[in-house]
Amino acid sequence: MTTRYDAEARNVLGKELKPCSLDPVTGFFRNGCCETGPHDLGMHTVCAVMTAEFLAFSRATGNDLSTPRPEFGFEGLKPGDRWCLCAPRWKEALDAGAAPQVVLDSTHEETLAIVPLGVLKDHAVQA
Repeated sequence: MTTRYDAEARNVLGKELKPCSLDPVTGFFRNGCCETGPHDLGMHTVCAVMTAEFLAFSRATGNDLSTPRPEFGFEGLKPGDRWCLCAPRWKEALDAGAAPQVVLDSTHEETLAIVPLGVLKDHAVQA
């Protein structure tokens, strides 16, 4: 997988996309940013702050993000970690009442094709 950083990528606020997390390193391209591209079929564009509730929801719906997978260099996520989620999965969690908070500066503008800006703002981390 290619690691890159698109300096022209924009966030949902129309500004330069900021990194989501370098510890743990997140993003489809594993460069810390919630960038997307033609090979990112899941659209990993939402920078979210993990919660126990969301991690349990994700595990129950078939995507266990909290269990370490050393064979993939994945330590498992814990509450408070920031992670690039697939926009459709975040929307699914929203509909189930388990959506984690969103970091707007680090959420890619492509997310707006799935989730309206007002909804993202309602779930934004307060700076």
